[in-house]
Amino acid sequence: MSETAALAELAKRRGFFFASNGAYGGTAGFYTYGPEGAALKRNIEDAWRDLFVRKLGNVELEAPTVMPEAVFEASGHLDGFDDMIVECAECGATHRADHLVEDAVPDIEDAEALGTDRVGELIAEHDVVCPSCEAELADAPVDEFNLMFGTNIGPGSASPGYLRPETAQGIFVEFPRLKEYARNQLPFGVAQIGRAYRNEISPRRALVRVREFTQAELEHFIDPERDEPPIDRVADVELPLYPATAQHADDGEPEPHTVREALDDGIVGSEWVAYYLGRAMEFYERIGIDMDRFRYRQHLSGERAHYAADCWDAETELGGNWIEVTGFAYRSDYDLSKHGEYAEESFTIFRQYEEPRTVERAAVDPDMSYLGPEFGGEAAAIAEALEALAARDRSAFDGDEVGVNIDGETYTIPVKKTGFAVEEQTEAGEHITPHVVEPSFGVDRLVYSVLIHGLEADTVDGEERSFLELSPTMAPTTVAVFPLMTKDGLDDRARSIADRLRVEGFEVSYDDTGNIGRRYRRQDEVGTPYCVTVDYETKEDDTVTVRERDSTEQTRVQIEDLPDAIGRLVAGETLSEL
Repeated sequence: MSETAALAELAKRRGFFFASNGAYGGTAGFYTYGPEGAALKRNIEDAWRDLFVRKLGNVELEAPTVMPEAVFEASGHLDGFDDMIVECAECGATHRADHLVEDAVPDIEDAEALGTDRVGELIAEHDVVCPSCEAELADAPVDEFNLMFGTNIGPGSASPGYLRPETAQGIFVEFPRLKEYARNQLPFGVAQIGRAYRNEISPRRALVRVREFTQAELEHFIDPERDEPPIDRVADVELPLYPATAQHADDGEPEPHTVREALDDGIVGSEWVAYYLGRAMEFYERIGIDMDRFRYRQHLSGERAHYAADCWDAETELGGNWIEVTGFAYRSDYDLSKHGEYAEESFTIFRQYEEPRTVERAAVDPDMSYLGPEFGGEAAAIAEALEALAARDRSAFDGDEVGVNIDGETYTIPVKKTGFAVEEQTEAGEHITPHVVEPSFGVDRLVYSVLIHGLEADTVDGEERSFLELSPTMAPTTVAVFPLMTKDGLDDRARSIADRLRVEGFEVSYDDTGNIGRRYRRQDEVGTPYCVTVDYETKEDDTVTVRERDSTEQTRVQIEDLPDAIGRLVAGETLSEL
């Protein structure tokens, strides 16, 4: 059984995750986290929040998941948030066209970057068939399909909206208020953990490609001319980098480079991106990613968004495939500039000069008593055009007349009627549009990666055992408490111990069903690192047996010392050190 199949069986049986709405036939692309999975996901989110919010001094917000259409018109999602779709003429099934090509042509890893025309050609060249009915797809057109879920805000259809396809826009649109909370001082970071929605054409591979998912995103607003990251803090962190040059080579493989080496050698182009690549390594190791199955892959030229000079993805290997779990991008001023064009508020921030500056400014004061009668309804537009022209090209006013173009038609105005003048002004500063650095984490894919990377098997007492090698801080349950028997007061004593451990802040499970071996196996399968057994010796000396999951070793601990002992184990001590 493959590791992905083994995890799928375990996840459903033990309550990590399972397909939603099973009682109604299921809904593709939606998953429910069971008790174990919800706890693991929450622990991963808490680790992210600790490292990227608390320790970096950032703030967190929670924005709505439904936003008005105007937001996504400004962000570009209405026109450019598409995937390639191909529909089978025989059975009517729809599929991600680029994924079909990637499955059919092993040498192609990113067919999405090739464009619809080339993907259509590859489908025909390689005789790609419909996965549902095996009909040929050579003549089927490859189209673009917008991934956003549409809705209406309020009754009727007068106020269209969309479920957000990323959490980032909820931060960007609130920048005018967020900058006030930051006292108009750069840099500052705003984080958000929340749901996002994409109407995937072909949901697949469990939590890898779904229609509702959780993102943990940080938008770090910086002054590109003044703000530099504290590279020294991560300079010696080693990164497994898979740059574009290695991807193009026949034998290219990821290679280790420190953050400093990656910058000095020009492998990573942005200091801010390199900084967050280094920062994130601690997070991946902390939550339990197998670093032998992890890499940072640089976006190829066809993958990068037009506003991004350099982008890297953190990828984990799952079942022989590499999947993206995080994207690191330097988004420049694209997002805030776009919202500044469409919205009614300012998306800039005031940068104070060290000393006031005297500058020359060209300005116009058009004679509307002339423009109105002369140009009628175009007068106001001509006045605006003159103002813009003066700001960008004062030499246009050197002659007796100046021309402006409006909707393809040129209007000529006497310079003396424009009120053109160049004046000296003293300025204390200027308004700038901040740039944005964004590490964006896919929480569901991280959960899936941690589970697959933690799935282990061995033999204990001649019996095969499967277990999840989760760290004590990530495991859904920290400690399980068992009575050896449900009589002679052992069960009452065990329940009392479980209650005390809960009060001390541990996640505790109580189990008294089945023999003790089966109870151990159940806890091993869900990754519980420690088990406490109350037996007849407990009645004599007030000690309990503490068992460690990975080694299955055991030791006796005084009940009064148990909370301290569990705390020390979680902190990294071993049973022999208790």
